[in-house]
Amino acid sequence: MNLKVAVVGAGPAGIYASDILSKSGLDVSIDLFERLPAPYGLVRYGVAPDHPRIKQIIVALYKILQRGDIRLLGNVEVGLDVSFAELEENYDAVIIATGADRDAPLDIPGIGLPQSYGAADFVSWYDGNPDYPRTWPLNAKEVAVLGVGNVALDISRILAKHPEDLLPTEIPPNVYEGLVANPVTDVHIFGRRGPAQVKFTPLELRELGKVPDVDLIISEEDFDFDEGSEEALRSSNQQRQVVKTLTQYASVDPEKHQASRRIHLHLFEAPVEILADEDGNVRALRTERTELVGDGNVRGTGVFHEWPVQAVYRAVGYYSSPIDGAPFDPVRGVVPNAGGRVLEEPGSHEVIPALYATGWIKRGPVGLIGSTKSDAQETIANLVADAEAGVLTSTGSPEQLLAMLEARGVPVVTWDGWEMLDAYERELGSEFGELPRTGGIRERVKVVSRLAMTTIARGEGRPETLIGEPGELGKPSAPERFDDYTGYKQ
Repeated sequence: MNLKVAVVGAGPAGIYASDILSKSGLDVSIDLFERLPAPYGLVRYGVAPDHPRIKQIIVALYKILQRGDIRLLGNVEVGLDVSFAELEENYDAVIIATGADRDAPLDIPGIGLPQSYGAADFVSWYDGNPDYPRTWPLNAKEVAVLGVGNVALDISRILAKHPEDLLPTEIPPNVYEGLVANPVTDVHIFGRRGPAQVKFTPLELRELGKVPDVDLIISEEDFDFDEGSEEALRSSNQQRQVVKTLTQYASVDPEKHQASRRIHLHLFEAPVEILADEDGNVRALRTERTELVGDGNVRGTGVFHEWPVQAVYRAVGYYSSPIDGAPFDPVRGVVPNAGGRVLEEPGSHEVIPALYATGWIKRGPVGLIGSTKSDAQETIANLVADAEAGVLTSTGSPEQLLAMLEARGVPVVTWDGWEMLDAYERELGSEFGELPRTGGIRERVKVVSRLAMTTIARGEGRPETLIGEPGELGKPSAPERFDDYTGYKQ
């Protein structure tokens, strides 16, 4: 019997799960649903555009989908265009691989001020996610970034980097124009613990020190280690490399800091409040100095400091969104599961037959590609066991569901359509011409409108004039006139 499986989410988690399932030995047909018109998830829409090495992951994902044994159904949002119940009715099994697309909460006073932003929203803007506005309020000269992970470094680098140095990337023109007007001079990164506890990877940290005309400033006072810190360094070569790089940055003679923009890294500073001026706008960040307690953790010292900033970005982690019709644990931000088998509710031991999860929606937003692959292997192993036990059945068919989508007027984007859109973006890059500072030709320029993306991918023309603004539910609202694909209004 041919097993029919729907995978929801065409990021690394969904693609790797589909790949492993296709090689499992089962007679299986796989449909990969993606709410955006483009595949690859956070690799396309969550990695800073000036990280070409990381984006080489796309090459591996491309080779999987290019084979043709996994059917891509893009621009289909489960819970909006098709219900979860309809998926379960028409497929023998459903795998949820929707990842984490929201910011984890940070509960401090002032977090709701208008110039307090989440990292996920800002990253989605500068990566050209079609469901986000075309502009971003870049008005602050001094900015605070909360968090000491790679996303915090990405945000800080994009804010401080001169826009001309981003032109070799796939950065959309509307994002480039927004960054040209950015008045920032100083970006301050805050971490509540010390150098042995930061979550940067060595490569990301080294890249931060190579940004042209941007100084990275770290105080030697922020270096302290307890027994827990020393143990962390003994057990992790990566963490030792990070501390070594931080030490090198801290040892630079202050007189050599002559750049027009600066990134400051402040450790042992715990954010406690975002302060507002009389008009209700961000004027400062208040932090409490912390100290190590022996095991690598910290406590407050009662010493507070105010840092003049006009905007705050929190990069304290990602959080998954629930899918209407599927169980969700709002505390952990995951689909409750046991080894990838979805449970009826958090804390339950009752498995929902034929429903599975993998990736960040399964275990939370931690780990890199290696963890995503091992997640998928565990989930698929359990799915295969269930299939061999004969418990996976359905009454409908994928073709019946596709007919429903067509009847509802959903412009589905297939793999062939994505390849047309991919070629179009590369064409835009070549038409950009030679780069003024670095020479060479851009590899691609992203299309940022959902309507433009679907128009190109479905072979319905070149959308130079008609583009829809993002709507509340992630679909374009009434179209407006624009002068090109980027979303610039006339």
